[in-house]
Amino acid sequence: MLTFFTNIILSLLLFNNVGTTHTTSLPVAGGYKIHVKVNGVVTGDTCYLAHYYGQYKQIDDTCVSNAKGETFFDGKKELPKGIYFIVIPKKKYFDFIVNDALEIWFETDTADLVKNMKVKGSIENKSFYEYLNYIMSNQSIFDKLKAKQEALKDNKDSADIIKKEMERIDNAVKDYKLDFMKKYPESLATKVFMASKEPDIPEAPILSNGRKDSTFTYLYYKAHYWDNIDLTDDRILRTPVFYNRLNYFFDKVVVQSPDSICAEADKLVAKVKSSKEMFKYVVWYITYTFETSKVMGFDAVFVHMVETYYMTKQCDWLSDVLLENISKRAMKLKPILLGKTAPNMIMQDTSLQLQSMETITTKYTVLLFWDYNCGHCKAEMPKIVELYNKEKKLYDLEVFSICTDTSMVEMKKFIRLNKMNFINVDGPRALTPHYAELYDIYSTPVIYVLDEKKTIIAKRIDAEQIEEIIKHDLKIKEMKK
Repeated sequence: MLTFFTNIILSLLLFNNVGTTHTTSLPVAGGYKIHVKVNGVVTGDTCYLAHYYGQYKQIDDTCVSNAKGETFFDGKKELPKGIYFIVIPKKKYFDFIVNDALEIWFETDTADLVKNMKVKGSIENKSFYEYLNYIMSNQSIFDKLKAKQEALKDNKDSADIIKKEMERIDNAVKDYKLDFMKKYPESLATKVFMASKEPDIPEAPILSNGRKDSTFTYLYYKAHYWDNIDLTDDRILRTPVFYNRLNYFFDKVVVQSPDSICAEADKLVAKVKSSKEMFKYVVWYITYTFETSKVMGFDAVFVHMVETYYMTKQCDWLSDVLLENISKRAMKLKPILLGKTAPNMIMQDTSLQLQSMETITTKYTVLLFWDYNCGHCKAEMPKIVELYNKEKKLYDLEVFSICTDTSMVEMKKFIRLNKMNFINVDGPRALTPHYAELYDIYSTPVIYVLDEKKTIIAKRIDAEQIEEIIKHDLKIKEMKK
């Protein structure tokens, strides 16, 4: 029923950028001064000033409490605007807003940090804590009524009375929140509440066949997903809300295909381009998320982001060295993305005869990179051999097996032991000397699946997935006929 952003679980392990520790307040002009007094905090306790940033929590300053339980955070530079929090011992903490006020006083008690909070020097934080106390008091009443309703669920009349009271409280809270937003339209709390709000979806239109458009709700939701978020306001980055909305959009809302993700990525980047910090974060988030994704084919999103934004000199926050490295990585992956034609390899087999991958004429080719010293290769190889022996005729399948180590003796021994009756070649003995770089081989085993045109239809999969991939490809091709 009720949500607000003080329920984020704190993890001190994520903290970084620790500031200078001090024990007394220093008069600083043009910076920040945050006075904190917490009953229950004792002399020598270390407290932290920190802020949210995307999915991270970063420490800005530390302070040791005096005998009165007071801590004084101050600095010469103004704090970037956003949601901050003070952490006291036992990982207790309270949120507050850094916006216009440069000097703020907080006084509270460890028994209940929110309920006992007194604020001076910041109207925005005072109104924010009035809101939190109203919400929390009604949440407590609501929870008690819910428990009572559950206990009386067999008594319909009593349960209905409780239900009406719960609805009254819920409506009162919604009205209070709306009034708060109207009263403080420029408050960061209002921006956060709006950013958490889902778009209002109208009734689906009726099609010519008399039925409702079944795709309307999804398409409208996706098109208006960002309507309530001010994507030009950098402050939203320093709240717990934006990352969750961003992550949900690309993980749950967008169709999970590289083309769809790239299209939505470009639309979003265009929306945030006027804000340098928002642009930087969104471009970084999408690039990093899909570079590190374990979903096959999503590296295409990484390549798209690098080509579109990094290699066009739009990401000026990167050093020349980092820009060069990320560009090289993208260009290395580009030729071996799903849908690309696999680069040819010509290598010597165990009889020292040259074997070319291009001469294979079967409908499907499995490229298998392995090492006779690799434990995982030893576990996977019997599965591949079994599939090949049983289904090579059914699927018109061939395996082009590349040993990545240099000993022909050990290679032959491994082949005999595992009864690998397919094409076996030695990578180091090749007319394609840079095969490892060509296919991004930095560990083994690595499996690629190619169709009859040597188009890459799968890569970096387990042995058990080979047959599934082939069946899926056959089904898709049958549907296209």
